Amino acid sequence: MFSYYGSKSKVIEHYPAPSHKKIIEPFAGSARYSLKYHDKDVLIMEKFDKVYKIWKYLQNASKEQILRLPNDITDLREMDLLDEEKYLIGYCIGRGSARPRNKCGKFNNWIQDKIRIADSVEKIKHWDIRFGDYREIENEEATWFVDAPYKMQIHGYNHKIDNYDELADWCKSRKGQVIVCENSHGDWLPFRPLRKMQGINKQTLEVIWTKDFNDLM
Repeated sequence: MFSYYGSKSKVIEHYPAPSHKKIIEPFAGSARYSLKYHDKDVLIMEKFDKVYKIWKYLQNASKEQILRLPNDITDLREMDLLDEEKYLIGYCIGRGSARPRNKCGKFNNWIQDKIRIADSVEKIKHWDIRFGDYREIENEEATWFVDAPYKMQIHGYNHKIDNYDELADWCKSRKGQVIVCENSHGDWLPFRPLRKMQGINKQTLEVIWTKDFNDLM
């Protein structure tokens, strides 16, 4: 719904569709997979407090409330807005950033973003939005979309993974369908190529690991 570092907006169409009635994203970020299938039962977990607060704000906001947000952004630090509103706008005016900006960046499209977000807030009213660590989520039959911080990504993420072997075991133990995202430098699961992506400065290869209980029958 909002721009965020590592968002899957350009590649989301290439991931498998959910095979269960519930989707769980243990590393929410901008939750593009859940948004694509927003009418499912959805649980998203987020460890970065600013992103979590944006999601809770959007869940409780009305379309009219979003549309009333200002169009002209000078410096968010000087504007009379809620912190959550500043975080939301800050990500949209600095597209692809890991942290919200205070001033407009080169790739600012806030007015169009605001209209799109306003049209989308009703989609997430039924979601279960939680603040915390991925390990706190109860293991249940669901489609798990795991978009954790990439192992070899040096900059950008607000939180790192301490132990990728532990994360790999955790992914393998999930009940139901499991979809794990990485790039070609990831080696903690037997990933396979998904799609090449053209970034601002270089091309990268997105890779994927999947597991479904039905595949093991």
